[in-house]
Amino acid sequence: MTSPLEQKKIKIAGPSIVTANRTWDGIVVYRTTAKSWSADLSEAAIVRNSDEAKALLAESIADDVGAIGPYIAPVQVGADGKIEPGNLREQIRRTGVTIGQSAQA
Repeated sequence: MTSPLEQKKIKIAGPSIVTANRTWDGIVVYRTTAKSWSADLSEAAIVRNSDEAKALLAESIADDVGAIGPYIAPVQVGADGKIEPGNLREQIRRTGVTIGQSAQA
């Protein structure tokens, strides 16, 4: 995983969010527009350029009580506004481990 400081150099190419793990139980959380954390991806604040991403990440890093390890992650936003993870890693983080699941599910 890339550290948040290294990500400040990354330019995003599409809708992105800030995700982390909640401090007290480790579940995946997403930074919201209300400057809090939510386990619901649909509540995540969407950023669309590098400046917005850097600002949201800086705000998230400053909130070291609510979550640990925040970083920028890509998402896909459907025509209906539904937010989905933008890569396999984030899909696995959202849905849980893949061990024991069949490919025919």
